[in-house]
Amino acid sequence: MSKTILVTGATSGFGKAIATLFAKNGYDIIINGRRKERLAELETQLKNDFKVEVLSLPFDVRKRDEVIEAISSLQDKWTKIDVLVNNAGLAQGLSDIQDGDMDDWDTMIDTNVKGLLYVTRQVSPLMIKHKSGHIINIGSVAGKEVYPKGNVYCATKHAVDALNKAMRIDMLPHNIKVTAINPGLAETEFSIVRFHGDEDRAAQTYKGFEALNADDIAEAAWFVATRPAHVNINDMIITPTAQASSRDVFKTEA
Repeated sequence: MSKTILVTGATSGFGKAIATLFAKNGYDIIINGRRKERLAELETQLKNDFKVEVLSLPFDVRKRDEVIEAISSLQDKWTKIDVLVNNAGLAQGLSDIQDGDMDDWDTMIDTNVKGLLYVTRQVSPLMIKHKSGHIINIGSVAGKEVYPKGNVYCATKHAVDALNKAMRIDMLPHNIKVTAINPGLAETEFSIVRFHGDEDRAAQTYKGFEALNADDIAEAAWFVATRPAHVNINDMIITPTAQASSRDVFKTEA
């Protein structure tokens, strides 16, 4: 019997790469995102390339009612979710706290913290019912160390770090694994979103070194999800070779 994975934020970056790798390995896929056209394209691609079943769930993780409606609407076949990847997340803005954009703050808190909670609240009871499952939370090195001007984004990822530990405790009696994967600098749409579409500024983030890519994180997710039943990877930090911490990056001259 095939297994099923639900990936939030699957329309780009880590989420798309994770959904693709798991489909390649025979998983049926539930993909979530706000951009319906991209979801439809990915659904078609995964079905055609890997001959797996794919279900698109277009909802915004920030909107509690949408999350509840989408998960509660799943037909029986899709309620046996073996892996949940809480990937939907973002950074917006990069400024000192006194100059911060409060709309950016709300977006980050609502997506990175509340969105993760809303989805987990709906999916974890389904896993508990079957006494098995694996929740993989995509965190960040920003959840381990604070860096200049990262204030609220770092705070949200510190919250993910704490929630990951709490989930691990809460899920322990139910035979459900919980893992955090914490990437460092990775070249995806992350910085484009952070800088509100300024591609030139975003590109400067990755100059002078080789950053991680989405496939690197997908491979990490596959590794943790395929450990033996008695093995749980609690926490994983992945950085480019050129990065030692959230603040220390060695860049060559441009």
